[in-house]
Amino acid sequence: MFHSLFRPACRACAAALFTAALGLFAPAALAQTNDAKPPDKAAPGQEPAKETQKVDEYAEAQKAVNGPAGNPECVWLGRRVVGLLWRDDLDTAFRHLDLYDRFGCPSAHIQATFRCLILHGSNIDPKVADSLNGRVLSCWINPTNPLIQVPPPPPAASAGPPPASH
Repeated sequence: MFHSLFRPACRACAAALFTAALGLFAPAALAQTNDAKPPDKAAPGQEPAKETQKVDEYAEAQKAVNGPAGNPECVWLGRRVVGLLWRDDLDTAFRHLDLYDRFGCPSAHIQATFRCLILHGSNIDPKVADSLNGRVLSCWINPTNPLIQVPPPPPAASAGPPPASH
């Protein structure tokens, strides 16, 4: 009998606790709506220039490299394989190499490009991605005699306004 008298009271107490919890946490959850502005898009002039540069790289490789190694898909995958091998990411490199082989691209060109990168890659700065990418591209185009491309130095950070001249 005692148990049946307190059962409705327990239900009412549980409902009150649930309502109180909703009252405490619901405003915080509702306050986290996605009112943030979307990230600013890049300037309209930058995107086409970057795309044009990539097309130019593929066209240059296709002119310079005879056979299937000059095909855009072989250039794209092969450069990634060589870059991943340089960074010691062998698992990902081998997965890319499987795709490279599936497209009918010559594996000997990967070997020659990686050999070139090892022999001529002494000035690659690991902090500057373009230094590795540029060297891989030049080795891909001509593994026996790559053009030495020195990446431009990073812009110097200014500590403040320039000193006034007197």
